[in-house]
Amino acid sequence: VLPFPSQVIYNRVGKCGSRTVVLLLRILSEKHGFNLVTSDIHNKTRLTENEQMELIKNISTAEQPYLFTRHVHFLNFSRFGGDQPVYINIIRDPVNRFLSNYFFRRFGDWRGEQNHMIRTPSMRQEERYLDVNVCILENYPECSNPKLFYIIPYFCGQHPRCREPGEWALERAKLNVNENFLLVGILEELEDVLLLLERFLPHYFKDVLSIYKNPEHRKLGNLTVTVKKTIPSPEAIQILYQRMRYEYEFYYYVKEQFHLLKRKFGLKSHVTNPHPRREFFIPSPLETEEPIDDEEEDDEKWLEDIYKR
Repeated sequence: VLPFPSQVIYNRVGKCGSRTVVLLLRILSEKHGFNLVTSDIHNKTRLTENEQMELIKNISTAEQPYLFTRHVHFLNFSRFGGDQPVYINIIRDPVNRFLSNYFFRRFGDWRGEQNHMIRTPSMRQEERYLDVNVCILENYPECSNPKLFYIIPYFCGQHPRCREPGEWALERAKLNVNENFLLVGILEELEDVLLLLERFLPHYFKDVLSIYKNPEHRKLGNLTVTVKKTIPSPEAIQILYQRMRYEYEFYYYVKEQFHLLKRKFGLKSHVTNPHPRREFFIPSPLETEEPIDDEEEDDEKWLEDIYKR
C-alpha cells in the first residue's frame, strides 16, 4: 500500500534554502525508500503549454511514491486532466532573497572559489563588481521591476499575467497557497518548517530534524552559504521595499498562515523576530499579530482533508 499522499512536488523558490532541503531529501529518500525526482534544469521556470503538458506527463509517470523538485512556477495538473499532487515550498524575506541571489550570481558560495565563474561565465567584470547600491539607486534592470517580482510567480502559476507585478498575480498566488499547497514555510523558521513536514509527511520527512541538526550535515550546509554579501544603504533598502511591495504582502500573508498552522499543532517557536540592524530596517505594516487558537477542527481530520484535495 502506497503511503499517501504518494505524489509530492517541491517547486523550490531560488535562494530560499532549497539546496539545504535537497541535501536533506537525498538522505531521506535513501532512508525511507521514496523516489526523489530532481531536475537538471535550473533556469527555466516559465513553460509553454506544450512544455507544461510534457513535464506533467513525465512527473505523473514517475514511480510512486515520489517527491519531484525543480525551480518551476506552479503547474496546474488538473488543467491537463491529471491528478493534482500535494505541493510544498519555502520562502524568505524578499529583500534578503534578492541580496542572496545578487551576490551568489557574482561570487558563488563556499563550495568552490571559481564556481561563480562557471555559473555566470559571460558576466563582464564591471557587472560582476557592480556595487549593489549603484544597481538599486541608478535603476539597473537587475535591481528594478519586474526582475524583483520573483517569489509570487512560483505560486501564481504559468499564466502570462503571473509575471506582471500587481494585485491579480498576488491574489491568484494566495488562492493557490490555500487550495494546492500542504505547507509553505518560512526560511527564517526552518526548524519549525521541518517539524511540520515531519508531522504532515512522515513517509518522506521522518527524522528530518535530527538529520538537519547533525554536525556532519551542518558542515555540508555551510558550504552553500553565499559569500561576499554586503548590506545596501538604508536608502537603497527602502527603495527595494517599495519596489517589492507585492512580494512583501505575499510574504506576510504566508507568514501569517504559517504561524496559524504552528499554533494549530502546538508548536511554540523559540524563534522571535530579531531586532534588525538599524541600517537594515524594513517597515512591516502587514506584520501579523499572534495567531488565535482554533480548536474547532480535529487535527487528523484536517490533514486527511488536505491529502484528499
